[in-house]
Amino acid sequence: MDTLVGPSPRAASTGPGRSRDHGPVPTPKTAAEISYDAIRAAIIDGTHREGTMLSENELALTIGVSRTPIRSALTRLQDEGWLSIYPKRGALVLGLSASDIAHLADARLILESMGVQRATTAARLELADRLEPQVAAQRAVLKSQDIGAFVELTTKFHRTFVEAGENPFLIELGDRLTDRQRLLLFTQKEQLFERTDQIIQEHTGLIAHLRNDDPQGFSEALRTHLIDTHGPEIGPM
Repeated sequence: MDTLVGPSPRAASTGPGRSRDHGPVPTPKTAAEISYDAIRAAIIDGTHREGTMLSENELALTIGVSRTPIRSALTRLQDEGWLSIYPKRGALVLGLSASDIAHLADARLILESMGVQRATTAARLELADRLEPQVAAQRAVLKSQDIGAFVELTTKFHRTFVEAGENPFLIELGDRLTDRQRLLLFTQKEQLFERTDQIIQEHTGLIAHLRNDDPQGFSEALRTHLIDTHGPEIGPM
């Protein structure tokens, strides 16, 4: 006689929205969220360049959704300053002005310097140990002109300076700047490739200031690094 096998007690205990082994199952993204992520990513990496007029119809075909979630995504991106919507014409992709770049660099100088200044001596030394092996990887991807890999490596590298202060509000503020920083790096990729040796030397210098427990020297070196990399003049700390 056949035996009917029912669900195991463990399986039966998993309710809706829960994985059998890993707790709550992530809620699937809506079409509007998928559209927002795709369009923003394409703006950041330069697929949709500054001055490009985006069409709702073309975006819907490319992403594979209807125009309604595209319209919702574009409105959200406009609210965040990534583009401007022109009714019946499309959405114009915005870039970073010279003023934007200067303000972004200034904000990063303040946040990263403050994180290092607030860190303990032990935390600065531990951070130096942790960052040194990363510099070789940065050099390798710059030499191979893999801008996507370098953008991720360098944004994580600089984020650790903010994290060192262990202030969650400063970290949150820093994270809000990250996508603008990615956009800037992708936009300036040719200059970055030309400055490979200098960038690596400057990153190595920042680590040396951590190892020497010299937060003031770190701030001064970071200011020079940001000016040399991105161009704007930045006020002293």
